[in-house]
Amino acid sequence: MKKLTKKMKIMIIALSTLFILGTVGVLFLNQAKFGRIPQGKRLERIKQSPHYDGQKFVNDEKTVTMTGDKNLFETTLKFLFGKRSQTVPDTALTVVKTDLKSLPQDRDWIVWFGHSSYLMNLSGKKILVDPVFYQGSPVSFVNKMFKGTDVYKPVDMPDIDYLVISHDHWDHLDYQAVKELEPRVKCVVTGLGVGEHFEYWGYPVEKLVELDWWDSFDLGEGFNVTSTPARHFSGRGIRSNKTLWSSFVFKTPKRSVWIGGDSGYGKHFKKIGEKFADVDLAILENGQYNEDWNQIHALPEQLSKEMLDLNANRYMTVHHSKFCLAYHTYFEPLENAKRAAQESGKPVLMPQMGEVVYLE
Repeated sequence: MKKLTKKMKIMIIALSTLFILGTVGVLFLNQAKFGRIPQGKRLERIKQSPHYDGQKFVNDEKTVTMTGDKNLFETTLKFLFGKRSQTVPDTALTVVKTDLKSLPQDRDWIVWFGHSSYLMNLSGKKILVDPVFYQGSPVSFVNKMFKGTDVYKPVDMPDIDYLVISHDHWDHLDYQAVKELEPRVKCVVTGLGVGEHFEYWGYPVEKLVELDWWDSFDLGEGFNVTSTPARHFSGRGIRSNKTLWSSFVFKTPKRSVWIGGDSGYGKHFKKIGEKFADVDLAILENGQYNEDWNQIHALPEQLSKEMLDLNANRYMTVHHSKFCLAYHTYFEPLENAKRAAQESGKPVLMPQMGEVVYLE
């Protein structure tokens, strides 16, 4: 009888522990910053997309997230606890602190804030892309910004005409940043379904433009945006691919700019280059790559291929220099950009973070 009682106690403790952990997990995932998966009219529109299989969005080419011999759990453990060298700088990186609100309205320029966040002035319109100014993960102690790279905050931004979100991953969609920016954002341009997060976070639905791949939207005053494919995935919680990941072509009175988002190499680069032959500046992902996930992030040797396929006049690379999400050294993407420029014969802009680059 004593043994049975002991077993029962162990069982009660185990069940209680599981219940507590489950409750904590549910409460954690129910935080507002995780957003909300599409529902109602938005979900009905998603179901009409040729890129939606009835349960989730899919890439144009067959794509798997993990291509190595380890599953996602094993790879995550290796990344968190494995040995790495020079993946994070020892000292603070130099970032130029520019007064963004005083920059000229009548000149086209771009300012990069590290990783995939940058601000453009194109024909007098301010376009802010994937602003991550506080956190690049659900918890502050994971995926920390490199020292010295956190000098820009929403308060430093001018009023934003178009806030562009390529997809809803944490290192591209910062809940606190977009919440603070809302009063000064006129329009959000993003992929199908991502607007659900913004509506949940208090953005009026009238501010939201959600596009499927190859959809175009006339923004007025000579501005037009087209959503173009990317080879990636999406998700902020335990459910993936409920929203669409995208790249975008912005046509303005002076020039066209391609905003690449995150993408592995694929046939879509050639297709975009053929459809949009007048792109002046293409902004490419370059960083956080590895053979274990080579279909969702382009490898260094593929960077010059992307440049030749897109055939833009010039390039800039992002997705580096602010977070460590892979095993390569923090400075390796800069070397990749130089090599890709030589191999492709294309000019590549390489500004410091916070430096103003004039596009004329």
